[in-house]
Amino acid sequence: MEKSLTISYREYADCNSLAPDDRRLLDLAIAATDSAYAPYSHFRVGAALRLADGTTVCGSNQENAAYPSGLCAERTAIFAASAQRPDLRDYHTLAIVGRNPQGSLCQASPCGACRQVLLEYEQQQHHPLRLLCYLDGGRVRELHSVADLMPFAFEM
Repeated sequence: MEKSLTISYREYADCNSLAPDDRRLLDLAIAATDSAYAPYSHFRVGAALRLADGTTVCGSNQENAAYPSGLCAERTAIFAASAQRPDLRDYHTLAIVGRNPQGSLCQASPCGACRQVLLEYEQQQHHPLRLLCYLDGGRVRELHSVADLMPFAFEM
């Protein structure tokens, strides 16, 4: 039996089309690219996670010569939020931005490992974690749930 799968997402023509809170979150993710440690790939990624109470926790990718010992920006942000605020594991929106080796903002989307980690946190909180992914040309893709990126996810 053949089946099909469809996901819904919104795409904004530019960052300025976002709601003010989302634009601020994206700006924090852009700023977080400055703290990335990417001496090998020269691809810096910033992430900003907004918790339900309005608190924001940022992360950036951290590479290491002992690959794959580094950590992606998305996991850095959500692990930091979980460690700093174990009383508030209620994550609302995660913004992700890339910066290419030339220093220009560019498209970023969670890798497979990040998708699995983010999905597990989403499942623990029993409601969706929104994603705002920067796209080339200043566009932004909004996904309503991490589950949209992992329809056949590993679950415990």
